[in-house]
Amino acid sequence: KSQNTCSLKDVLDVIGGKWAMPIIYNLSKGKLRFKEIERTVEGINTRMLVKELKNLEANGIITREVFATVPPTVEYTLTKKGEKLLPSIKSLHQWGEMYTL
Repeated sequence: KSQNTCSLKDVLDVIGGKWAMPIIYNLSKGKLRFKEIERTVEGINTRMLVKELKNLEANGIITREVFATVPPTVEYTLTKKGEKLLPSIKSLHQWGEMYTL
């Protein structure tokens, strides 16, 4: 498979988790701390949030910035790559409001 080919499966490996799109959508409003994300993503548990954030960071969708405070402060923001997903995620959100219960 050449480097320039991407299947829908590859895209879904990055953002297809149950929680990835809500996390990205919430980060579209600006940088958020871990607990803020946890509060805004309804139904997610801490362990799953950690896993999703690591996946999104590894795929270059978000950045994680740690500040040397006590306790350490961690802020997450969308990268340029992550921001490019917003129109698609917003379209899916609108579709969901129209066609799902």
